[in-house]
Amino acid sequence: MFKKFIAIITREENWYVAYCVELGVVSQGRTIEESKANLKEAVELYLESFGEEDLPTSTGEVMLYPFEVAVGG
Repeated sequence: MFKKFIAIITREENWYVAYCVELGVVSQGRTIEESKANLKEAVELYLESFGEEDLPTSTGEVMLYPFEVAVGG
């Protein structure tokens, strides 16, 4: 059985940080592909440790947008 999750990948200095939205699992890698592979492994380990019951369901829809806020004086 396969389960779909949504990942967000950001670049932080020399690392790509991958975050699984539904489970809160985070991993990283030097490349995007490495961070994706590491996140997949981390999610598999999470599911082995905590089980598969009551897994959140992905909506399949993600909306990201850049925005600015005023800071300082």
